[in-house]
Amino acid sequence: MSDRKVFRRLQRLEEVDLALCKLWKTEVHSEEIPLTQALGRVLAVDASSTVDVPGFDRASMDGFAVNAEDVFNADEQHPIELKVIGDVEAGDSSSRKISRTESVEIATGAPMPIGANAVVMVEFTKRIENNVQIFKPVSVGENVTAAGSDIMTGELLLRKSQSIGPREVGLLAAAGFDRVRVFSKPRVVIFSSGNELIESGEALKFAKLYDINGPTIAAGVVECGGSAEFHGILPDNYTTIKERLQSALEEADIVISSGSTSSGPGDIIYKVIEELGDPGIIVHGLSLKPGKPVVIGLAGNKPIFGLPGYPTSALMIFHVLVAPAIRRLAQITEANAMKIQATVPMKFFKARGRRELLPVQLISQQDGSYSAYPMQSGSGAVSSFSLADGFADLPESQEFLEDGEKINVELFGKNLIPPSFVVIGSHCVGVDIIFGLLREHDSSFLGRTINVGSVGGFHAAKRGETDASGVHLVDEKGEYNVSYMRVYGVENSTILVRGYDREQGLIVQRGNPKNIRGFEDLLRKDVTFINRNRGSGTRLLIDKYLAELACSSKVNHSELALRIQGYTHEAKSHSAVAAAIRNQRADVGFGIRSVAGELDFIKTDNEHYDFLIPKSHEQKESVKQFLQLLKSAEFSQTLLARAPGLRTNDQTGKTIFP
Repeated sequence: MSDRKVFRRLQRLEEVDLALCKLWKTEVHSEEIPLTQALGRVLAVDASSTVDVPGFDRASMDGFAVNAEDVFNADEQHPIELKVIGDVEAGDSSSRKISRTESVEIATGAPMPIGANAVVMVEFTKRIENNVQIFKPVSVGENVTAAGSDIMTGELLLRKSQSIGPREVGLLAAAGFDRVRVFSKPRVVIFSSGNELIESGEALKFAKLYDINGPTIAAGVVECGGSAEFHGILPDNYTTIKERLQSALEEADIVISSGSTSSGPGDIIYKVIEELGDPGIIVHGLSLKPGKPVVIGLAGNKPIFGLPGYPTSALMIFHVLVAPAIRRLAQITEANAMKIQATVPMKFFKARGRRELLPVQLISQQDGSYSAYPMQSGSGAVSSFSLADGFADLPESQEFLEDGEKINVELFGKNLIPPSFVVIGSHCVGVDIIFGLLREHDSSFLGRTINVGSVGGFHAAKRGETDASGVHLVDEKGEYNVSYMRVYGVENSTILVRGYDREQGLIVQRGNPKNIRGFEDLLRKDVTFINRNRGSGTRLLIDKYLAELACSSKVNHSELALRIQGYTHEAKSHSAVAAAIRNQRADVGFGIRSVAGELDFIKTDNEHYDFLIPKSHEQKESVKQFLQLLKSAEFSQTLLARAPGLRTNDQTGKTIFP
């Protein structure tokens, strides 16, 4: 009687996936490794910075550190002369301070002296003994890299499940990481099977073939994020195969064998797998060409994949069936390699007369096209280096990119993974918390934020490039965001969803040594203020409070501003405000509680941080998931636990316009 094995019912790939998901309880492990060994690994936790980069205001050009107000009227015919009281080199940790009409000669990268808020480039100066002549005015902040302008304390650098490439290694190194927690590589043991096979390097004899599948599949395992161990060629011997597979199951997370899977009398892999443990074989034969003689079994909650013997068939089945299982254990998101053309959503002026490689972030649109957001943080910013998907090569003859212009983008990596959900607008740690929760619900979720401010968020929503824009613009009546929908012409194309409240207030030094209580204290001569940049939502709120103070003081806003020490010194982020106060370059600033840390915080009121959503994106599945999570108790509780000063309200998640 023949002992041939007749194939069981041939199964579709979808059925195989369901069977594996139902019967295989995957166990994902993590480990902490040195940063130097992290290339190609996948983060097992979010990585946030514990430092500001840079941690101090520093010169971005060689020249002279000055108070910009001293040289506002300087020109070549009427230079301004200032006293030079010293010099500062990069790495100089000594404390320097200048008064009005004084300056310090400063090197690129050196810390800015207290009292200085700009640097005049050396080519626009003339040193004369202990004085310097200034031939060109500078604005506040010109040629200065502000503390925290690249990376902010508490800023989310990389998200859990993100692959670590050279740029990510550089980003983590810039923030002081020397070790990182990553997902463990799944250990995969690989066999080839067949008496006809010999390993490469041996003398080729009649009726023998060099093994192709072993090295090929091992390379595929490594490419998928696994640790591959080739344990050689199995002979067509039942006892030997069983012993070696049993031994492999004790060591490995996954076992792969190729050959001996069909129904011939010598093909015995299926018999062995059936006896290695429950539930045994769950698939024997795919309704797929090639792939009919595929065997899949489970023993001790470890999968065993028996692939076809023909190399081409084995490799293709590996990619559609085994590779996803390895990636699942390695927590690697799958993607297809691509080189793409993209549209620039805003006008961008490049370096004049020079060829420029412009880093961009790519956002996929519903029609399958891509928008390319230029990264404008500067060539020295680690954040640009990390966040960019690729770059455009702009010729020297080109002076700018027009809004809507097509550009060719060369990707930094071979794969581009379109994000599941995109938020463009004013950034907030609450968005990172939402992304984390969405990822916990769906491991394939990939969120992206592009921080262009509230006004930029309104424009992105108008163009339909964003799934949601985080916005917090307040009008003269104290109403948030609604009136600006008409200002920016999005009242018919978007909806406004109530987000959450953020505690805004005055940030002061620990212990509040200046006894600051409110905005009226900014008028004191012994108090130095640090302002926010014009155009930001927080600056609008600051100006609202100052307008009320000006009215009660019976002076106009301009006069009031002149009486505030440091009013012209602007910070580009909440974190930069806190850094200036922490480094004692200012006594008080205005921002959200969550950046204050060990500093004291004087709450003034709550602001609404809302989400503007294009109507064309409302039915997108990730948008529905976002809105459902936004109004959940889970988000409310997590926000309170992780972000001091942020909390939901009774309208959170509800559409407030129209």
